Amino acid sequence: MTPGNELLFLALGGSGEIGMNVNLYGCRGKWIMVDCGVIFGTPDYPGIDLILPDLQFIEERLDDLLGIVLTHGHEDHIGALPYLAADLGVPLYATPFTAGLIHGKLDEEGIADRVELNVVREEEPFELGPFGIRYVPLAHSIPEGNAVLIDTPYGRVFHTGDWKIDDTPVMGSPSTAEELTQIGDEGVLALVCDSTNVFNPEASGSEQEVREGLDRVIAGAKGRVLVTTFASNAARLQTLGEAARDTGRAMCVAGRSLDRILRVARATGYLRNFPETVDFETAMTLPRDKVMIVATGGQGEPRAALARIAEDSHPLKLDKGDRVIFSSKQIPGNELAIGRIMNALAAKGVEMVTDRQAFVHVSGHPGRPELAEMYRWIRPEILVPVHGEMRHIAEQARFGIEQGIPGAVIQTNGEIIRLAPGKPEKLGHAPAGRLVLDGDVILPADGSTINERRKLGLYGQMSVAVALRKDGSVAGEPEVRIQGVPVKEDRDPFIEEACLAAAQAAAAGGRGDREKLREAVRLATRRVAVKWTGKKPVVDVLLIEV
Repeated sequence: MTPGNELLFLALGGSGEIGMNVNLYGCRGKWIMVDCGVIFGTPDYPGIDLILPDLQFIEERLDDLLGIVLTHGHEDHIGALPYLAADLGVPLYATPFTAGLIHGKLDEEGIADRVELNVVREEEPFELGPFGIRYVPLAHSIPEGNAVLIDTPYGRVFHTGDWKIDDTPVMGSPSTAEELTQIGDEGVLALVCDSTNVFNPEASGSEQEVREGLDRVIAGAKGRVLVTTFASNAARLQTLGEAARDTGRAMCVAGRSLDRILRVARATGYLRNFPETVDFETAMTLPRDKVMIVATGGQGEPRAALARIAEDSHPLKLDKGDRVIFSSKQIPGNELAIGRIMNALAAKGVEMVTDRQAFVHVSGHPGRPELAEMYRWIRPEILVPVHGEMRHIAEQARFGIEQGIPGAVIQTNGEIIRLAPGKPEKLGHAPAGRLVLDGDVILPADGSTINERRKLGLYGQMSVAVALRKDGSVAGEPEVRIQGVPVKEDRDPFIEEACLAAAQAAAAGGRGDREKLREAVRLATRRVAVKWTGKKPVVDVLLIEV
């Protein structure tokens, strides 16, 4: 699929899911990519921390890929770059704060000198082949959240990235209603728009309102206060710094990702008035009502600071009467992990406050009133919802039509859409799968390794070793070892029966085909496991010639 005299759109991530955003635009033989993000591992992917987009489609067309344009610095928009950017071999474009985060990631991975990273000032236009590109500042929960305005010979695209409306932002200067209306006046073919909060009937709210809510909750605490939030939410960090001053508490920061955000923010002109922080040892010696800890781990991450504090394996300690404030929204799928940490904190007598009890969080994504405002300003011919599960995408398409947009495209990862000329049309499908980062290795998300790991987790594993003489006869008793097979109290008699079954199968197998012999032993021992447990463990058979 090489784009001709037309404008194509293709999502390789983020359409049909929340996170892992990757969007391609094609025109006159060339492509550009907008964002290249990750999502975090779930129980469906045992042992996996990061899930990456499968970029096979564009990897087969690298000569036609002109560059990657990054809207902002959240992980679901830039997180795949350290693992994929060097192989893609194309320039990256980002505003200063986002570029600072990307450079740090590339440097940690040891590839900063292999990737061209271009720093672009907000609203400073540049060109990539047939595409004219300009960043348009929008409010979000991180500095320099931007829409991307893409000019093409076949129409103009307003790609929102993540955004919200905030009339009192604590960081940055988002475009005004008048500026966005001017863009609409100039004509927009397609609005490619964030769908995350389309079911929210209310506007997301202002960061300034969160400060007032946090002030009340922190001031009412008698012991230590720990606030956990997304590390990348630099606007919230600014708010927390102000809340610490408002309530007369020293601030202590716990978490490498928080340290990184603070460093990059200060280097690019943000958080200049953030209070000086104290180290862990000092924080523990201050009066309990004079310290506020900001920590990573509000989504239940097992190695983050909050989990370690809850487990008493961190230098910072919480005790009965202390208070933990969850200044973030639970990401769907993280409920069990967050619940485990909350239970550990509750066992210590620690008080917990979430956005259900107090106004301690606002979303960085638009609710329905904000979406309606954006439609009114931009007035596109076509709405293309992205950044959502299918229910979010379908609902935003319906809502947009209801609000007067002439047409909407419901699409999902891998669907190639012609936006112009003519009416929007689905042309076909591209590969759009997932990869996983497993240690230092990138693998297919549903390949043999992960599938084997799932089976091991579900059923357990048995190893059977059978010694064979050179003439093929069995020498001695087989050996059986088990892992994860539920026979704890009956382990010895179970293994004894499994060994007997293996020996009988090996003897009956005679001196013929070794693979047939291996399979006979495997089936015989697994039948014993099924009889004892109802489970079908993974059985590995080793034939040893003696």
